[in-house]
Amino acid sequence: MKIGELLQCIKFKELIGGEDVEITGLCADSQKVSNGDLFFCYKGNEFDSHGFASEAVACGAAAIVCERKLDCSVPQIIVPDGRRAIAPAARAFFGYADKKLKLVGITGTNGKTTTTYILKSIFDEAGKKAGIIGTLGISYADKFISPELTTPAPIYLHSVFADMVNCGVEYVFMEVSAHAIHFEKTEGLEFAVGIFTNCTQDHLDFFGNMRDYAECKKSFFNEKICRYAVVNSDDAVGRQIISSNKNAVSYGLKNPADVFAVDIQENIKGTSFVINLFDELYEMNLKLAALHNVYNAMGAAACARILGVETAYIADGLAKLQSVTGRLELVAKFNGADIFVDFAHTPDGLEKSLQALKKLCGGKLYCLFGCGGNRDRTKRPVMGRIAAENSDFCIVTSDNPRYEDPYEIISEIEAGIKPLNKKYVTVTERETATEYAINLLEKGDILLVAGKGGEYYQEIMGIKHSYNDNTVIKRIIG
Repeated sequence: MKIGELLQCIKFKELIGGEDVEITGLCADSQKVSNGDLFFCYKGNEFDSHGFASEAVACGAAAIVCERKLDCSVPQIIVPDGRRAIAPAARAFFGYADKKLKLVGITGTNGKTTTTYILKSIFDEAGKKAGIIGTLGISYADKFISPELTTPAPIYLHSVFADMVNCGVEYVFMEVSAHAIHFEKTEGLEFAVGIFTNCTQDHLDFFGNMRDYAECKKSFFNEKICRYAVVNSDDAVGRQIISSNKNAVSYGLKNPADVFAVDIQENIKGTSFVINLFDELYEMNLKLAALHNVYNAMGAAACARILGVETAYIADGLAKLQSVTGRLELVAKFNGADIFVDFAHTPDGLEKSLQALKKLCGGKLYCLFGCGGNRDRTKRPVMGRIAAENSDFCIVTSDNPRYEDPYEIISEIEAGIKPLNKKYVTVTERETATEYAINLLEKGDILLVAGKGGEYYQEIMGIKHSYNDNTVIKRIIG
């Protein structure tokens, strides 16, 4: 593709150099530049990649996208914002592959991953070829790509879309994070359906306050971005979206909704309920425990029905999904007790998981958790309080401490526990903490190991060490 063709799809101020230069690839990382690449420069939160432009040219970059004129020998496309030029350029370079797919975007603080897997199971039953993009990785056809970001960077995202089209994929269920919305990673994409799960405290280290975080989520449900919006009516931000979007479809249990459930039965192995799906009643069985998974199922069912899937296939898809990795997953039994692993890393997520398990627990409910370093510190004492209020005993440990001192993180969590409950211990090393917790278990007890879910690493001082809660638990119990 020539520079002149790319200029037709991005906003630019000036072109320095010729339009006929051939571009054979796109790159935003100077360490990964190949011959013929168009290299994107922008000023980020920590680095300004304009300083790496000469390095990119030396590695073979054929042209540069930049926010100011640089001293280099290749053509330069001067743009207002280098980061925001990437998505439209990537769409064009990969032949607008997204237009050949039916995209479903799921956003919300919690429930995104589970909803994508419920949808995949439903569409598999309906005989449709579908793919998933999200926190647990990218999967389609016979391919699986390990996770890096919840929503991939635009260049990689559009390359995946192009390969999905080549593999015959029809539908894509993708998680859309608040960061992705803020940085316009999905700029230009048109979603057949957007699903809103909820909006609760998270990412305040980045957004600063809940208002800005919520406004970011709400902006995704512009009618030009999502043809239909499937929205949780029991969430305050969800109700705001419903009131402002004429194409919104609602689901919920507490407030009036187009899709709702009755006769909900919960047990340790899952839930059953009768769904009212646009006035059609149907019995559903789900092998995922907890009420919040009923919400995820309702959102997925509403989406599938909008896209033309018959209710019988929706029911079959719900029934056949065995589990979602690290999402309130029953991973083991020990001494007559049940052990769950859950990604619950936010106050709302931890509270919902603990409350769900508390209803099913015949003995003591134990909660093992920590909080990530270099992230929202305000949620640490909140999560400590929630754990103390909703469990019989807490084991506070490390999550991904990153560049913070694990002892300080644990101390901030303790601040929320101490006023309520002295039934807790702190064990900094996570595997040791897990072994300690497992050895406490007796018949009828439940242990929730929370915070990391399906992650296969623990990040300490910039290094990702191999670690997985499920694997550790099974090794401990033999």
